[in-house]
Amino acid sequence: MNQAVALEAPIDEPTGATVRADAQRRQLMVLLGRIALAAIVLGGWQLLTATKVLDPFFFGSPVGIVLRLVDWFQNGTAYGSLWEQVWITLQESLLGFIAGVISGVFMGVLLGEIPYLADVFTPYIKIVNALPRIVLGSVFVMWLGLGMPSKVMLAAVLVFFVVFFNAFQGVRSVDRNYVSNVRILGGSRLQVVRHVVFPSAMTWIIASLHVALGFSIIGAIVGEFLGAQKGLGLVISTAQNTFDANGVFAAMFIIGALALSAEALMEVLERRLLRWQPPRSGGDGAMGG
Repeated sequence: MNQAVALEAPIDEPTGATVRADAQRRQLMVLLGRIALAAIVLGGWQLLTATKVLDPFFFGSPVGIVLRLVDWFQNGTAYGSLWEQVWITLQESLLGFIAGVISGVFMGVLLGEIPYLADVFTPYIKIVNALPRIVLGSVFVMWLGLGMPSKVMLAAVLVFFVVFFNAFQGVRSVDRNYVSNVRILGGSRLQVVRHVVFPSAMTWIIASLHVALGFSIIGAIVGEFLGAQKGLGLVISTAQNTFDANGVFAAMFIIGALALSAEALMEVLERRLLRWQPPRSGGDGAMGG
């Protein structure tokens, strides 16, 4: 009898305050883990270079990187102030990102909705996608020169393929029952795309933007590395040519900070665009953002 009563006893549901406290505790533990990992890596790196286990001339050192950053902030780089280099690279990345996203979404939806066009364009898209990006960068430099357009073009190409394939797959994954219902109710093809296909594929498209954002920065940096007048890629190339390991890592640190800042903004945008979806399970430590 006692066992039956015990089995029938209600199980306490976690309250909102408990859930929030658990989430805050997990966020704190994640933050502490990240800080500990950074401290171990940087501390070990500094120790190995200080004891000459690693040659600081080739591997640099955390202290040397900090000193290089301080020097750049105070005295600028060989091509002007550090802020100017950062701003130029940001411009190239953002313009390439916007151009690649717009063209990728347009072509993905278009080819996803019209199978005939998909069959015609597919082999050519696969050929261009298989070309090494450094080759495309060299071609764009020859065509467009050392200025900003060649870097924007390379960044846009990298972004395009990431967004295109996700948009294309998202359109192909739309529930055709919804499409049929809208057409039965008299909806035109444009209305079907606008009100059914595009919103349904939005999850796929938004997921691709996280990767595309990083690719836009990579495209701009690679383009500058191949040939430029200003930018962080040129700073890295110069540091490499002069065997300035601290300069290379310092520029990489700046790029990483830019990428993390852009990713944070992208997460805010994602939450706004996908507010209609139920919240995802799991913490913010997912690799995909």
